[in-house]
Amino acid sequence: MPWMFEWTVALRFLREGRMQSLLIVAGVAAGVAVVTYITALIHGLQANTVNKTLGTQAHITMRAPEDVVVPLLPAQGQGLVVSDTQPRAQRLRSVANWQQLVPVLEAGAGVVAVSPMVSGAGLALRGEASQAIALMGVELERYQRIVNLREKIVAGRWGLAPGEAMIGVELASDLGVRPGDRFTIDTGRVTEPVRVTALLDMGVKDLNRRTVIIPLRSAQNLLGVPGGATVLDLKVADVWTAETLAQQLRQRYDYDIESWQATNAQLVSALNAQSISTAVIRGVVLMVVVLGIASVLVVSVVQKRKEIGILRAMGTTQAQVLRMFLLQGAVVGALGSVGGVLLAAVLVQLFTFFARDAAGGALFEIHLSGADALSAALTATVCGVLAAVIPARSAARLDPAQAIRM
Repeated sequence: MPWMFEWTVALRFLREGRMQSLLIVAGVAAGVAVVTYITALIHGLQANTVNKTLGTQAHITMRAPEDVVVPLLPAQGQGLVVSDTQPRAQRLRSVANWQQLVPVLEAGAGVVAVSPMVSGAGLALRGEASQAIALMGVELERYQRIVNLREKIVAGRWGLAPGEAMIGVELASDLGVRPGDRFTIDTGRVTEPVRVTALLDMGVKDLNRRTVIIPLRSAQNLLGVPGGATVLDLKVADVWTAETLAQQLRQRYDYDIESWQATNAQLVSALNAQSISTAVIRGVVLMVVVLGIASVLVVSVVQKRKEIGILRAMGTTQAQVLRMFLLQGAVVGALGSVGGVLLAAVLVQLFTFFARDAAGGALFEIHLSGADALSAALTATVCGVLAAVIPARSAARLDPAQAIRM
């Protein structure tokens, strides 16, 4: 059987230095556990952050382009024209041909859902209470595919009929209303009384204080865009492809198109910085693992000089000696990686058990994926082999006569 001799000698060398072998395996296991646990923790934290961010907004938004003032052309000849170009006051504008555009967008690659919306500002009035609101008119079933409103209901019932509204819990507290109560919406053009059907917890206090969701047709009448939609919300299958898809849509349509990455540029930068920091930590830990294995094997070469010399005198080739120590590095890396993955799984369970939010639930979910565990194990094993290269070459170059005399 090929390499059987090398395997036998490599395992015997490890057993003879049992204590130092156990210590270096434990060191490798600790390094693999740190790498694997931090990877799982960062992935869980980033996924939780992105999910909370996208839990209240679309992945891509399409709006009508802003009104702009075209400056006067330069004067021809000797004349001089003095002009002052000022920005134009913006008004609510509908996305042109949005009814025909929705099915085209839904058929696009990577697009999961499209929902029309009419959004604008207004006031919520009840008695002496007056609160500024962000008014959103939607087709409820379509918008549910963009933002999961069902899971955000804390009181009331699911559904929106003409004359009804879903509102944030903070706004309900400010107005003193509960499901079934009425308040008035004033947009400066029209006032309309509505009945509260449900209270929503959007996860952000500011959103809870100003969110009012009403049927699309009601918002069209209140905001003066009959038959229109000021925004088309898109949801994509892979959130990280949103910016790429937005760029493709900009090339095809003359609209104001923005992805969630552009809207949350600082968040994306923070996530990227977090990923870079994680990569640096992983690199440093793996370097420590490599140095630890290499140092132990260097000591082993010194301790086993006579044995190596005897083996060389009996006919063992340099290549066989080289493979003996490479196999030792591989065994140490493999055993340490298995122990490290098991230790990381324990750390993940401990974090899930002890890390709790104010309500007593899990702070956020983290999972030790098979891909991350396998990647860490393979990396540790490869590092073990690489760490053994220098000690193995040193052992292979030993002169048998000199090694036996020492």
